[in-house]
Amino acid sequence: MPDPHDRSAAELDAAQRRAVAELLHVSPVVDTVGKRFRAGGYELALVGGSVRDALLGRLGADLDFATSARPEESLALLEGWAQATWDVGIAFGTVGALRGGYRLEITTYRSDAYDRATRKPEVTYGHDLEGDLRRRDFTVNAMAVRLPQREFVDLFGGLGDLARKVLRTPGTPEESFSDDPLRMLRAARFASQLGLAVEPDIVRAMAAMAQRIEIVSAERVRGELEKLVCAADPRVGLTLLVDTGLAGHVLPELPQLRLEIDEHHRHKDVYEHTLTVLEQAITLEDGPGGPVPGPDLVLRLAALLHDVGKPRTRRFEAGGGVSFHHHEVVGAKIARKRLQALRFGKDVVDDVTRLVELHLRFHGYGTGQWTDSAVRRYVRDAGPLLDRLHKLTRADCTTRNRRKAAELAHTYDDLEARIARLSEEEGLAAIRPDLDGTQIMALLGIPPGPLVGQAYQHLLELRLDRGPLPTDEAEAELLRWWSSRS
Repeated sequence: MPDPHDRSAAELDAAQRRAVAELLHVSPVVDTVGKRFRAGGYELALVGGSVRDALLGRLGADLDFATSARPEESLALLEGWAQATWDVGIAFGTVGALRGGYRLEITTYRSDAYDRATRKPEVTYGHDLEGDLRRRDFTVNAMAVRLPQREFVDLFGGLGDLARKVLRTPGTPEESFSDDPLRMLRAARFASQLGLAVEPDIVRAMAAMAQRIEIVSAERVRGELEKLVCAADPRVGLTLLVDTGLAGHVLPELPQLRLEIDEHHRHKDVYEHTLTVLEQAITLEDGPGGPVPGPDLVLRLAALLHDVGKPRTRRFEAGGGVSFHHHEVVGAKIARKRLQALRFGKDVVDDVTRLVELHLRFHGYGTGQWTDSAVRRYVRDAGPLLDRLHKLTRADCTTRNRRKAAELAHTYDDLEARIARLSEEEGLAAIRPDLDGTQIMALLGIPPGPLVGQAYQHLLELRLDRGPLPTDEAEAELLRWWSSRS
């Protein structure tokens, strides 16, 4: 019986032709730049992810090239042809150019490796395309198309691996990961992003060399984790990181969930519950054209980290129960510290930690016992994150009990309906007191200062408790508050 993973030479040839056909879409760019470099006496080839994506029929506007020209020589060849050039990566042999809506990154043939004691590569230039491809991370990224002749180059069987959907390294995994330990995270990312099965020898090397990831900068680690979390199937890559021990060095809060019993006793452990919440949150994303087009990094990180406070708050109760009181507050602090350590931007850190802190708030709603005041405060506390909080709360329901799941969904439908009604009646999207600062100062006869802020906050609390007030009633309440202070 034939191996279903085998691919005939005809099939591989067809894939090669598809890759070259994809280049026709950008032929004015690749042909012209290829001819310019050849006329200057240099080699040029489309390489790496650009070739891989061309084979997959998903070549985008970012094009990667390798060349025998040095960076300064590449810039000279691009002069007068590119609409813009940049040299921010010139220390690593890379220059960039913009032409016809395409972003070109052109890198001199390289032969570099990480020093075993530092975070920075020692950059040395290579002599030919073959040597450049040999130092690349995986075979699916070690293919090239020479330009302008469009000659397909595949020295390590990357085309066959892509057809079989497997991830291998050109040399041994140990050599590849010694050159750049970040490649271990990239293996997990490609498993999630491209659906590639990671070869067992790569998995073994990742487990044996996991600690080496610590020499890589936090910024580079964050970049790979962000791409993994925003991939089509992040569970695959995250599971690989946990199973190999890599997560213990870059996101230790995730494997720490593995032995924690979920308080609902409906899941194997909090770790599995967390991955399920992440998957369910992904199904609720807006997608293209929505408020957050494409993968929602903030929502996904919040789903991934929403229960990280449970290990520190677990208590065994009389009768065999388990509690995690205030794990959302503890978890928000843990999430903030981890995201800051990974150098995520302030807005991402603030939004994710706020969602983690608020993710249990809905469970106080019961069967709709909240007053309108409580609903207003829920909206006020969520602020611009309300839509994401809706999604995270719904995703957090992973019970297998269909009746209970339906009840929770119905209850949240009721809360959203109440929010919509109050929003229409009261404008909840911008909850403000019934009097502004100027009116407060005029009524009380006080200058700008802390007292105005205190009066404003008092009126805001009234607004949340009682809804909009007529101006005369708001003024009477303010004067009553002022009198009580006196």
